[in-house]
Amino acid sequence: MTRLRVGVVGVGALGQHHARILAAMPWVDLVGVADTRADRAREVAATYGTTPCGAAALVGKVDAVCIATPTRSHVEVALPFVEAGVAVLVEKPLAAGLAEADRLLEAAEARGALVATGHTERFNPAVTAALQVVSHPKFVEIHRLGTFPERSLDIDVVFDLMIHDLDLLLAAVGSDVASVEAVGVNVLTPRVDIANARLRFASGCIANVTASRISRDRVRKARFFQSDAYISIDYAAQELEVYRLVSGNGGRPVIEGGRVEVTGEEPLRRELEDFVAAVRDRRAPTVTGRDGRAALALATRIAELFEGSDTP
Repeated sequence: MTRLRVGVVGVGALGQHHARILAAMPWVDLVGVADTRADRAREVAATYGTTPCGAAALVGKVDAVCIATPTRSHVEVALPFVEAGVAVLVEKPLAAGLAEADRLLEAAEARGALVATGHTERFNPAVTAALQVVSHPKFVEIHRLGTFPERSLDIDVVFDLMIHDLDLLLAAVGSDVASVEAVGVNVLTPRVDIANARLRFASGCIANVTASRISRDRVRKARFFQSDAYISIDYAAQELEVYRLVSGNGGRPVIEGGRVEVTGEEPLRRELEDFVAAVRDRRAPTVTGRDGRAALALATRIAELFEGSDTP
């Protein structure tokens, strides 16, 4: 098989892991890595046996590229690649705003270039297993709480953290969002650091979603309630529990279930394997550019409800 030539643009806290995984992948040649900090590009390139370069130098030399730059530069960096017909995986959020996202997707569709969005949580093994049993949920509760970070402070916590769960909700519920209530508070930064949203879907499902980057403890859990089951996901531990109401002796209902066996894997590795396979097989990736736009649109809708919010 022909080896796939891949590059990475942006090799900071997350992008370096793109480089690490791609460098070890069979049938992939990590052609080069780019970063606005030349010393950082040289350091990562030396670690993974590739070439440091500028982003523009990768155009024409790669079949696919991963973009893990700050959100505000996603579209600016991605456009030359899609206009050259190169497949791109853009880290979430897809763009700094919906107009920018549309600009990228329209250019990609005009050239027939594949666009994937880096919603890594969708590749969490516990999430993958849960989506096989979630069906017509009635109520969902999600908490994604983290300690104060040193990155992604240029965007609200909705676009940094909550957007993972918005993408999951859209995939799991499979229904339009009918109404949104939300509150956001900036505590340590000029941006919103903690937010809660209550989403009502056209299907009748209600989801209560909380995201924080100022919590003392790290919590990443989701619970789905539906007529026939209770499904609990611990994202961080990659654990899944499913309980169902069944008829016991004499017809009396009893609860059965417990932990579902899940094989732990690195979600980013699974995401990159899916991206590479999509490019090689000329198929759509699991999380498309349109999926990324849908999550961005819902995040924007939530953020616009914050008093005085400056949405991206």
